[in-house]
Amino acid sequence: MTGRAAVVLAVCFFALIGRGAFAEEWKSVASDHFIVYFSDNEKFAKEVLDKAEKYYRNIATDLGYPRYSEFWTWDNRVKIYIYPDRASFSRATSSPDWVEGMADYQKKQIISYAWSKGFVESLLPHEMAHLIFRDFVGFKGEIPLWLDEGVAQWAEDLKRRHVKEAARQFYDQNSFLSVEDMMRLDIRRLTQQDGIYIRSAPTKDGTRGILFLSLQNLIDTYYLQSVSLVGFLIERYGSMRFADFCRQLRDGKKLEDALRSAYPDSLKSLEEFEKRWREYLQEGS
Repeated sequence: MTGRAAVVLAVCFFALIGRGAFAEEWKSVASDHFIVYFSDNEKFAKEVLDKAEKYYRNIATDLGYPRYSEFWTWDNRVKIYIYPDRASFSRATSSPDWVEGMADYQKKQIISYAWSKGFVESLLPHEMAHLIFRDFVGFKGEIPLWLDEGVAQWAEDLKRRHVKEAARQFYDQNSFLSVEDMMRLDIRRLTQQDGIYIRSAPTKDGTRGILFLSLQNLIDTYYLQSVSLVGFLIERYGSMRFADFCRQLRDGKKLEDALRSAYPDSLKSLEEFEKRWREYLQEGS
């Protein structure tokens, strides 16, 4: 999962995009919900535009979100900027070499370069899911990072099978964190590159175990667990229930209260949420 984490960390680098980042002679192609800006390779830009519309429909359906009549249309269309190569992208955005792309949630912009499948199949749906999710839930409620990142990874449907297989392996090896720990943990603030992180976590037999994790191990575990938790909610209970859960968060409820409201018969607490999720993993292993 190291590659997965590297991509996610890259797209989490949301730099200050406005400051002279667009020093290109842009051309554009547009659709109902997107405008793609490019300087060359119009064929690739049109492929991005077509894929973006497809992802838009699929993500909104998967998440159970209502499609507002003015949602991402006309002046609200999402702008996608595609630089011709990594070098021009890095120069324009002043970003580190490991960054593959950026998103600005407030301005509804996605910025990357023409790296074909990596962009079209991974980063584009990932960032679009972030934008759709934040458009729906806003920025005022108690939105845990794992939920935001889990939604974005779930949108990368070509990787779902791999993610589900990896999650079952982690479960079998007692390698997952507790949901309570996921709620507290903010991996963006972890800086101890050479250190060992010690976490207490449940095991398959219900006892408590101890995990000794490097920073990279902890990041990989966090992102895998994030998408597994979101996948569990959507696959087990459906998109409409998930949308209701997110609506409760948007309206100001704490996560445990939002779970209780959206899933009153099955997820009445964080403890029950974790128990049901682990049962879901066990059934698939």
